[in-house]
Amino acid sequence: MRDWIRQLIIKLKVLLPRDRKELPYYILIGLSFLFFIIATNLFVELTEELKGPAIDQIDQRVTEYFASLRSPELTRFVVFITDMGDLYGYLVLTAIATAFFLIKFKNWKFILQLLGVLILASLSNIALKRAINRARPDADHLVVVETLSYPSGHSMSAMAFYGFLIYLLFKIQMATWLRITLVFLFSFMILSIGLSRIYLGVHYPSDVAGGFIAGLIWVAFCITLFNIIDLLRRRKRAEI
Repeated sequence: MRDWIRQLIIKLKVLLPRDRKELPYYILIGLSFLFFIIATNLFVELTEELKGPAIDQIDQRVTEYFASLRSPELTRFVVFITDMGDLYGYLVLTAIATAFFLIKFKNWKFILQLLGVLILASLSNIALKRAINRARPDADHLVVVETLSYPSGHSMSAMAFYGFLIYLLFKIQMATWLRITLVFLFSFMILSIGLSRIYLGVHYPSDVAGGFIAGLIWVAFCITLFNIIDLLRRRKRAEI
């Protein structure tokens, strides 16, 4: 028993920071992993409550409110916003992000990480939709949809893509005013894309909430994973 405890202590020492420069990695890894656990629990609890009366009432009231706001002019704007959370929108945005990161950093690291988060979120959304098998709302749909409802793919992808971009803004040097502006812009895109799905009648509010939480799960998971990889690479370079 003592030998087992001694070996465990030795293994745990390997995980401890070797110098102060490693401390930021550990803080970020710890915080992002904590967010991952919290978001996962929230998603599970929300999913379990989907068929409960409380969720049904909220979904119905919020859906009716958004339907009351419909107008031809607003619908055109909302369709544009929801298209920004679709395939072609992300192709354009990824091209812009790629040009920015290549010009500023001359490497593919951040853009590959961004694509990784988006792809993981998109693939897991397909699996979750099939596993949960929730039908779309009965309200009039203002756009064509063919997949299942929960969680919202647009909301999940928006949180994964724009959420990870917000994280990257704090990894690079830029003017404070520009960082604040971009954080506000990306946050607006996340929220507006999700709300656009309710307005268009293709998702329940709980679908959007589930999509946001599920997207946040992937953001937190990937931040944890990427920082562990960076930490291990840093140690390997230090040993050479």
